[in-house]
Amino acid sequence: MTSLPQDYAQRVYAGWLGKCIGVRFGAPTESMTCQAITNLFGELTDYIQKDPRIFHPDDDLNGPMIFLHALDDYGDDPAPACFGDTWLNYIADGRGTLWWGGYGISTEHTAYMNLAAGIPAPMSGSMALNGAVAAEQIGGQIFSDVWGLICPNDPQRAATLAARAAGVSHDGNGIYGGMFIAAMVAAAFAEKTPGAVIERALAVIPQQATYARMVRDVLAFHAASPGDWRACYRRIYETYGYDRYPGPVHIIPNAALIIMGLLYGEGDFSQAISITNMGGWDTDCNVGNVGCVMGVLCGLDGIPERWRQPFNDMFVIASLLGSHNLLDMAQVADRIVRHGHRQAGLPEPPSRARYHFEYPGSTQGFLPLNDRAAFVTVRQVDEDGRGCLGIVGRDIFRRHNMGACVRTYIRPTELDGNNYRAAFSPTIYPGQTISASVKAPADAPAELLASLFVHDGNSGERIESSGVYLTPGRWQRLEWRIPPRKGVCLDQAGLLITPMHWKHWDGMIYLDDFDWGGPPQFSYDFTGERMETDAASQWTFLRGAWRLEDDAYVGSGIGQNETYSGDVRWGDYTLTVRLRPLLGDRHMILARVQGALRSYALALEPGRLVLYKNDKGYRDVAGAPLAWTHGDVQELHLAVRGSHLSGWCGGAVVQWDDDAPYLTGAIGLANGRACRTAFLDVSVEGHGSA
Repeated sequence: MTSLPQDYAQRVYAGWLGKCIGVRFGAPTESMTCQAITNLFGELTDYIQKDPRIFHPDDDLNGPMIFLHALDDYGDDPAPACFGDTWLNYIADGRGTLWWGGYGISTEHTAYMNLAAGIPAPMSGSMALNGAVAAEQIGGQIFSDVWGLICPNDPQRAATLAARAAGVSHDGNGIYGGMFIAAMVAAAFAEKTPGAVIERALAVIPQQATYARMVRDVLAFHAASPGDWRACYRRIYETYGYDRYPGPVHIIPNAALIIMGLLYGEGDFSQAISITNMGGWDTDCNVGNVGCVMGVLCGLDGIPERWRQPFNDMFVIASLLGSHNLLDMAQVADRIVRHGHRQAGLPEPPSRARYHFEYPGSTQGFLPLNDRAAFVTVRQVDEDGRGCLGIVGRDIFRRHNMGACVRTYIRPTELDGNNYRAAFSPTIYPGQTISASVKAPADAPAELLASLFVHDGNSGERIESSGVYLTPGRWQRLEWRIPPRKGVCLDQAGLLITPMHWKHWDGMIYLDDFDWGGPPQFSYDFTGERMETDAASQWTFLRGAWRLEDDAYVGSGIGQNETYSGDVRWGDYTLTVRLRPLLGDRHMILARVQGALRSYALALEPGRLVLYKNDKGYRDVAGAPLAWTHGDVQELHLAVRGSHLSGWCGGAVVQWDDDAPYLTGAIGLANGRACRTAFLDVSVEGHGSA
């Protein structure tokens, strides 16, 4: 058991924020040289692009959020093979998350195909199998910051986890880079200067490795010429340039720029990320790594507001499960902190609401909502010794609403780009219960009506709870169960304040502990959906061709073809699906989907109704005779309650009790090789509490 820094949570938040800032800052200059950047932009001191849309998914952010699931699923000390299984479970086959540049060209593409072919990690990423060029590209270090964040002041442990994770796809210097980056982040919790961070991290990798020799060389150059980063760049360009290292994006040249940026940044967050970006090459990766180290080293006070503002704490990733893909930085920091406690041998901290607003300046993606003439802003504030969201309204009077909302679903067209093919499922559904704590200040009028609401992105309708009058000066708890609905896509949730008086009012309402949960109750009506990122809106997919045709969602393909929706936190529910089998011998519905490797399925097969458990492959666990015909509509029901599963269609019933059950998971639709199925509608009836 080890202790954690007193300000651990805030430093984690600052580190992840710094990572996101660096990736966004470096994205527009990716693959450019230092000279090209200088010619086009001069000195970079701020974001080049200030697109108001949501920043696109990036592999630098996708990877850490996905690979951290290895600890969620396999415990605090997962074996290398577990990291490989994490890839197969959370990454779609040949799309999203990573750069799919071709086998033998893209290191990550190569590793995924090896894993899918049954070659386990770390062989999947080994130099012996893939060759030195593929093994030593940059990916080994761009995903590794997170291991330092969960191992504060323990560089050796951070390096151990980083080596296992990086070994899925890399080897040699590719692994050493991952170890080094993780160790730097871990060391930044205790050290005071970038130089001390680098020196401490250097001790965790083999000293004879090319990576270590490069680090020592840049350190020595800085010691001799501390005031001129461009002179250091010239040394790197001449000694460690792209022309000396084969492959698309080798780790050594880019790692040298990371060391340069940290040293010549002289402890200043903005200066460090700016110098790193000016160096060129794989800028989003390099600046992201530097941003994470500097975020931990400097803390929130060292990150100027101009870097934070465009995010509003939101970011998105491109994983296989859509409910994982819409995130905010505070939620991610909370997740990392839980793992940090576990790595330290400490109990996890008490769970908090999704939106608790405890991190200074963190709005967690909330936006102001106003009606007609009102002017509304939101900001993080402290009230009664607790962090909360302050909703500030000006010129509010009779029935002119004000409030705040958070996005619970986004459409890919709202992103500033989507090269990594992200798709989304809502994070909230009809039937679930929203809760929040709300306070009006003591001097507020007594006729302020507070309502919870959701917004349907399909119809444009705002669905509201009945209002509760706020008692000035007192926190009040609001709860509301969203009514069951069909054919909706809930894309916002929030709080609405409606004054019932004529007097104009300027003031602040406080919102805290905004959350939701409980069982869903809803139906998908595919007539109201649209195609988004190669699947129906609200759905993601593993593989196959999925299309909306003739008011149905139709899937086919050459393998096990699957598409998913819903939330992985759902517990007990009944899934009902009407489908029309068009071609082939296996037509399936899925429950408690936890990714591509874990789920339950109910299937139509020739003359049978079959229940399956998917545990890295589908296993037949129960069956019953059932006559069905291609072209005829069938209604399948799959109920999951604790460890008991039951499925039925027509007069056929199958049941099974699992002695090692999956207790939560999303829903899915699927079919087998050379099959084609039209799924007409889908409904979910939750049981008990999710």
